[in-house]
Amino acid sequence: MKVLVTGGAGFIGSHLCERLLRSGSEVICLDNFNDSYTPSVKRKNLDCCVRCSHFRLVKGDILDPEVTDAVMEQEAPETIVHLAALAGVRGSVLDPLSYVDTDVKGTVAMLECCRKYGVKKFIFASSSSVYGNSGTPFMEENTPPVQVSPYAAAKYSGELFCRTYSHLYGLPVVCLRFFTVYGPRQRPDMAVHTFTRAIVEGSEIKIFGDGSSTRDYTYADDVIDGIMSSIDLPCSYETINLGNSVTTSILELVGILESKLGKKAKLSFLPAQPGDVPATCADITKARALLGYDPKVPLEEGIERFVEWYLKRVAG
Repeated sequence: MKVLVTGGAGFIGSHLCERLLRSGSEVICLDNFNDSYTPSVKRKNLDCCVRCSHFRLVKGDILDPEVTDAVMEQEAPETIVHLAALAGVRGSVLDPLSYVDTDVKGTVAMLECCRKYGVKKFIFASSSSVYGNSGTPFMEENTPPVQVSPYAAAKYSGELFCRTYSHLYGLPVVCLRFFTVYGPRQRPDMAVHTFTRAIVEGSEIKIFGDGSSTRDYTYADDVIDGIMSSIDLPCSYETINLGNSVTTSILELVGILESKLGKKAKLSFLPAQPGDVPATCADITKARALLGYDPKVPLEEGIERFVEWYLKRVAG
């Protein structure tokens, strides 16, 4: 099988490329190596992949038709896993137009590639953010979404375009709603990474709100299991949660990190940020039924793995 992974040099993308290569697939990674964080870090994410003869790296933008047409014509992938996106709620509040360009227009551009070049399967990386303030403790896929940030609205728009292309052109699509993915190579702006760095360096951790907000932290390997299963899922269109289905508060997360690092955190409490939601928790009944999805890494173990990676690869 030949798979195109957009955003393949990022956190989740690089783990997926490695898993696909281990499974015997040919992998094309398309990434623009933008400066949302240090491009050299993204290149390092692919250290293992670039040594494999079944891996091709293309530097380019999903919004550049010359690049995408050339990739499709030369490589003819059977499956596209579309991970490329501008991520983050707070950034989207400050610059919504950039999120519309990348997360909406970019998704439609890749769907057009599927239509024009006869791609057999499209996997779209959506987000738990689409649920917004849904008011339910466990978020089922049929929960009416109430987006409260431009990022969430852009991701939900991507889902709607996926559904439309599936309906009009018979494109098999799976939209995967990720719940707070963490693990080695996590983006440096995400909570587990920023909190770890602050504790190690002795700087303050900024807590927006009172620290009681909860998230469903999902280890990267578990998410990759779900993506791999979704590639093989016979379907026309599906939306599926990928989470751990366990909630942890911000202050509880800090406590786990303190324990693993053997060092106390310095906390600074600030007002809650626009676009943030008080809680996320995935109902993974559908993922279990359709994908055989079974998250295996509890938070304490996953944090221990992350801390080990951080101390060796980042702080070391």
